[in-house]
Amino acid sequence: MRIIGADSLFVQQKTCPARGHASRAFPAFSAYCRQGMENLLRKLDLTSLRLFVAVCQERSMARAAEREFIAPSAISRRIADIEAIVGLPLIQRHQRGITVTPVGETVRRYAEHILGTIESLGAELSQFHEGARGSVRMAANLSAIVQFLPEDLAAFGRVFSAVDVELDEQHSNEVLQRVAERAVDVGICNAVEGIEAFTMVPYRRDRLAVILPVGHPLAARTGEIPFAACAGETLVGLQGNSALTQLLRQQASAAGTPLRIKIRVSSLDALCRMAHAGLGIAIAPEQVGQLYVGKLDVVVRPLTDEWAHRQLWLVFPSREQLSATAAAVVNFLAQGQAGSGL
Repeated sequence: MRIIGADSLFVQQKTCPARGHASRAFPAFSAYCRQGMENLLRKLDLTSLRLFVAVCQERSMARAAEREFIAPSAISRRIADIEAIVGLPLIQRHQRGITVTPVGETVRRYAEHILGTIESLGAELSQFHEGARGSVRMAANLSAIVQFLPEDLAAFGRVFSAVDVELDEQHSNEVLQRVAERAVDVGICNAVEGIEAFTMVPYRRDRLAVILPVGHPLAARTGEIPFAACAGETLVGLQGNSALTQLLRQQASAAGTPLRIKIRVSSLDALCRMAHAGLGIAIAPEQVGQLYVGKLDVVVRPLTDEWAHRQLWLVFPSREQLSATAAAVVNFLAQGQAGSGL
């Protein structure tokens, strides 16, 4: 709209201030100058502009009509309407076709810009209609990243190709902190202290299991085993204050048995490899342990305890504060919460 205004101002400066020849020659345009550009904006329509551009490009009313699937007389009326609004001739008709006047070239130039802008707007809106575009910052704990996010984010990217997801690995407590500080848009973590302050949407479920080296006495058991059977065992644990470490510490304290962590590592991969080497038993998501069965000399025994069934949550400040792109991520990932999670 400002572009039209700029052009209108240009023409007005060339014609109106003279208060003589221009005003006498084009009384309709002089009236437009006095009324301002609101009249132009109110009366011009996109269809008329599109048809006028077609005539300018084809240099023929008949060819433009054929291209736009409309009668030549209808195009002629549309152009006459624009000329009546502007108060100046836009084209000159002759036997070979038409010639665009200087005023017509000006109108054509801005009409093409307006139509191009509308087309670009439609293309961008279609992206929002299909889902979203832009970028989303996320933080997730190790369990979510190792078990579910690679496949889920790949599937999201196939549907929402215009959205870039930035992902950082953090412990669950740190995930909440980053969400609170608005350093990320969405977090994924297990239930830890303070999570109730955020909007929570179920993401996936997992189940904890004991990962044992082949030959360990507990490996001889078949099926599930209780956490109490691990009492007195040396554990391989994760570094830092992870949600898994907090949970194991709480359950050991409730059972009145010490939690003996001999080695602390930074990844679930290292956790399983340490167990394979006989440096301790490991407790990790069952799905993670199953990745190493057949690759390492380990066995996986799910825990029977109710608390071993864990919920992973999508967390964010509120629905109202989510951008369209972040909401698309949350809605897509939440669909998987009833899927293959353990």
